[in-house]
Amino acid sequence: MSDIAVLELTDPRWAGFVASQPAATPFHHPAWGTLVAGCYGFRAFAVATTGPAGQIRAGLPLIEVRHLRGEPKWVSLPFTDYCPPLVPAPQDEPILADALAQASKAAGIQRVVVRAPLAGAASASTAFRHVIALEGDADRVYARFRGGVRQRIRQAERRGVTVRQGTQPEDLTEVFYRLHLRTRRRLGVPVQPRRFFRMLWDAMISLGLGQVFIAEASGKPVAAQVCLAWNGTMIWKFSASDERAWLLRPNNLIVWYAVQTAFERGCRWLDMGRTDAADEGLRSFKRSWGSVEEPLVYGTLGVGPEPASPGNGKAGHLLASVIRHGPLALCRATGEALYRYAALCRRAAGQMRT
Repeated sequence: MSDIAVLELTDPRWAGFVASQPAATPFHHPAWGTLVAGCYGFRAFAVATTGPAGQIRAGLPLIEVRHLRGEPKWVSLPFTDYCPPLVPAPQDEPILADALAQASKAAGIQRVVVRAPLAGAASASTAFRHVIALEGDADRVYARFRGGVRQRIRQAERRGVTVRQGTQPEDLTEVFYRLHLRTRRRLGVPVQPRRFFRMLWDAMISLGLGQVFIAEASGKPVAAQVCLAWNGTMIWKFSASDERAWLLRPNNLIVWYAVQTAFERGCRWLDMGRTDAADEGLRSFKRSWGSVEEPLVYGTLGVGPEPASPGNGKAGHLLASVIRHGPLALCRATGEALYRYAALCRRAAGQMRT
């Protein structure tokens, strides 16, 4: 028999449980959920099942988000690619699913969305996840890269591209952000508020829970990458570049640098993040690094209408066109105003694009 507990992510019991789980990723770390909730004004917590002595047997971090009209739902987690329930004993997963159903019903929540499969939940998949197994040493992983990848890495090195790690907040909030803003405008999507990256540095990067990589040519930043890293997994979370420097191949060199750094940190996996099923070009790029491609299956408990996604339909296409052809300030302004509501979208897992 299990009891249900609803805990703050900062509760020592939850933090201790997460730290004890080999399957936990940086997205499970309390710092990530607390960061997202704090930046966008959401409520973060965990639903767990507990044993007779109060010990946590299984659990899932969650954030409550609300639509413009006020309908709430629970998501594990917004702006997150993959966040499976932490269930040390497989037979406890249906019990956790039942606990989520009970807790959400008691809170007046009609829908719980999990960024992973969940026993008893309705499942859907429209994207893929790519993971590089860090087995042996970096040279062994390098040998699994396709020939074209290795060639582009060597080209970047010959053309004078270098990669450094960010050591101060400005490397994220200024250097990376400028490239990221340029990239998001090119893609026609709003950029995250700058405060998110200030908070990301303070909550995770400065504490060793992630790293910033910056590729430079002739002393000028031309590409950058933000990774989260903890508990044996490095996650490629954000990527940005100056398209005028693509012929220098900085994106290839920066990925190789991340692989080497992941080995230095003792990581077992490099997760390259979510890719939409229709984006065959990006899927092919990720597979070329020797990654394993697997469907990203998301589960949903409960019923109730899904709110319309702000980025879908004619309005979304119009916004994308306006952003692509407008000044950088417009991309930034729309992000400041609208990015919070992207947490309602099924696709708001935070795709990696270069």
